[in-house]
Amino acid sequence: MTRLTVDLELCEGYGNCVFEADDYCELTEDGVVRLVRPDVAAADLQRVELAVPSCPVSALQLESR
Repeated sequence: MTRLTVDLELCEGYGNCVFEADDYCELTEDGVVRLVRPDVAAADLQRVELAVPSCPVSALQLESR
């Protein structure tokens, strides 16, 4: 299982991750990312892997479990 995490101290709300994986990430009213589903399904992994480097401040990480 792969898990998506976000470092809220780094997040500046660019929203690039939302464009890549809107079923995993969304922007809150405060302008930071909230993870909708942190556990990444195998079928979605390739798409979510694109969301991680799309973050200009490197706030997203993928962790293998």
